[in-house]
Amino acid sequence: MPVTRLQIVARGLTHRCPNCGARTLFKPGALFRINAQCQPCGFRFERDKDEGFYLGSLSLNYGVTLVGCLLPVLLLWFNHVIGDKLAIGLAVGGAVGFPVLFYRSSRSWWLMNYYLLFPQHLPANGGTGRGDESTNR
Repeated sequence: MPVTRLQIVARGLTHRCPNCGARTLFKPGALFRINAQCQPCGFRFERDKDEGFYLGSLSLNYGVTLVGCLLPVLLLWFNHVIGDKLAIGLAVGGAVGFPVLFYRSSRSWWLMNYYLLFPQHLPANGGTGRGDESTNR
């Protein structure tokens, strides 16, 4: 049964396999370890590490940290709502802590965004994964 774009979004927001929906994206008990592939369907989550597919999730994490964490601190400081020391503390804490907490979501959201644009690459939709030359239309 084909995977719809709505299913891709729902699976991305809940850290599930974009192909089958199983909760196998991350290794159990490990905050930063993504599985190489989905156990139930065999779908490979990552390309070879040399290709740099992870850079998309890194950029997503960086952008969300800037806009969602550091920009509000800057605006509060600029409007004299908070003082210098508190602004520095919040900025440093947010710049270090938020990306760590958002890591899993950024990896899942990056896969979601990719397959939202290229749903035909999913094996459930007849593809063989990212960059499948036979399914690029």
